[in-house]
Amino acid sequence: FAKAFNAADAAPALRGYKIVSAYPYGSRMIPGAGEKIAANSVAIRQYGVQVADSIADVLQVSDAVMILTNDGRLHLQQAEEVISAGKPVFVDKPLAAGIDDAVAILAMAARRKVPVFSASSLRYMQQVEPIRAGVYGNVLGADIYGPAPIEPSHPDLFWYGIHGIETLCTVMGPGCISVARLYTDSTDIVAGCWPGDRVGVFRGTRTGVYEYGGTVFCEKQDLSPGPYRGYGPLLEAIAAFFDTGTSPVAPATTIEIYALMTAAGDSRSRRGATVVLDTSKYIDRYHELANR
Repeated sequence: FAKAFNAADAAPALRGYKIVSAYPYGSRMIPGAGEKIAANSVAIRQYGVQVADSIADVLQVSDAVMILTNDGRLHLQQAEEVISAGKPVFVDKPLAAGIDDAVAILAMAARRKVPVFSASSLRYMQQVEPIRAGVYGNVLGADIYGPAPIEPSHPDLFWYGIHGIETLCTVMGPGCISVARLYTDSTDIVAGCWPGDRVGVFRGTRTGVYEYGGTVFCEKQDLSPGPYRGYGPLLEAIAAFFDTGTSPVAPATTIEIYALMTAAGDSRSRRGATVVLDTSKYIDRYHELANR
């Protein structure tokens, strides 16, 4: 992210934003995270970024903040500090390591009127927006695939499968009714039912090459949602979010993604039984917390 934002020839769509300070607090429990943070703390200095001693130090010199810690268990506490300071905040996936914390972060931001945005970069694959805009007609169904390695500290799909799940939810649109999941050590199959008898499927892989893709079945054409274009389009969305103070992804949309993953976890524990999403319960909880 620093390489893109702080480049001398940074893309105009990044709107002049620069990363000026970073606090290198990664997970203390996920294997390998500490070593990666140490290496990045050295590398990031070449882009003119000051390595800070705390989130408070970052807040003193920043207009907006990105929480990029890969451990979603830390995000609620980190987001609370940023939101309390009134700074717009982007939270990288996963928004949290459980749906209750995800709802709490979104509600806290709404209650304090602080903009918050969270998304996977896969939401911005090349054909996703034209598909959503109806260029190829209504979406009839989708088969999406992507890597889904397991990290024991997180509900399994929350860790990495979220990329494919968010892609699926983005092209299928809101309103997933139920999910059923087939799980093996090497593969996940999550099948969801949407209004209009539409079916969307995510295949999460833990063997072979790590690639993203799939097929979206539309009225006029069946096509891939890709290709994946890297982080650039997401960074452009983040910059626009910082400028406007409006998240491109509504809280209810984010909540449904996490409700789907939660229901898929329930289905796995019930040996593939179909589980009805209870998204409205979580949205009601969001409004209750936001209006306190």
